Amino acid sequence: MLEVTDAKYIDGYKIRVRFNNGQEGVVDLTESLWGPVFEPLKDPAAFQRFGVSKLFHTITWENGADLAPEYIYERMIEQARAAPAAKLSNTSSTK
Repeated sequence: MLEVTDAKYIDGYKIRVRFNNGQEGVVDLTESLWGPVFEPLKDPAAFQRFGVSKLFHTITWENGADLAPEYIYERMIEQARAAPAAKLSNTSSTK
């Protein structure tokens, strides 16, 4: 089961995310912020107030919004492939 283990705000709507499979990278969630629960997160101040839920093992926001870890992972992989400059690394191989 894929889980988010750590997340740090970068800028805009970008978050550096680490997963329990050892992968980490930056995901841009700009295109993911649509629909009633995500509209408030278009405010950059609200977007930045996220955490990693120990219950759901993903990124969650104060207003109850969350995204499945699998969705975040797929977006991260797609974006890394589309922009080779986006750093996608396997942290287990760097230890």
